[in-house]
Amino acid sequence: MIEGMTLKLAIIIGSTRPGRLGPAVAAWAVDAAQEHGAFDVRLVDLADFALPLLDEPEHPSLKRYHHEHTKRWSAEIDDADAFVFVTPEYDYFAPASLVNAVQCLSKEWARKAAGIVSYGGISSGLRSTQALRVLLSNVNVHAVPQTVAIQFIKRQVHDSVFVPPEYAPGALAAMLDELSAWSEAIASLRS
Repeated sequence: MIEGMTLKLAIIIGSTRPGRLGPAVAAWAVDAAQEHGAFDVRLVDLADFALPLLDEPEHPSLKRYHHEHTKRWSAEIDDADAFVFVTPEYDYFAPASLVNAVQCLSKEWARKAAGIVSYGGISSGLRSTQALRVLLSNVNVHAVPQTVAIQFIKRQVHDSVFVPPEYAPGALAAMLDELSAWSEAIASLRS
């Protein structure tokens, strides 16, 4: 990492489903990450990109995109040094919108670190986290082991505001600490 350079953290809302709770959880994560101070933080909502299902005619490893939506997505991810994925669990898996968003790019993800904030019912979205970890490793992203898992999410959101359970702020701070350390360490691999 270049001396004095601030790491850029993209906090990505992984669901595009109407009625989703991800924006409320992500807003909390953005505030906490800004307060943490290790990153220049921006919120990235997959719904703003309207990515079709793998519609590029050439393989993403070539980075020769034909569609404007993919070019915008590529630029957004390319610019980030690290990621926090805010993801629900749908049918014991990560949302198709998030899987598609990861798979429609390749080189933009490489040699970066990520953390995961999951939410759901009794399982807290942990199966989504596990599926996402495998996918991220295959695009050369290091997912830090520290996670934030929010159980019974509907009890935690009131009037579109996420009220974190007692353990969540400490878990997120620990994840951001580790994400900062890994992001700094591997930044030199990209230069």
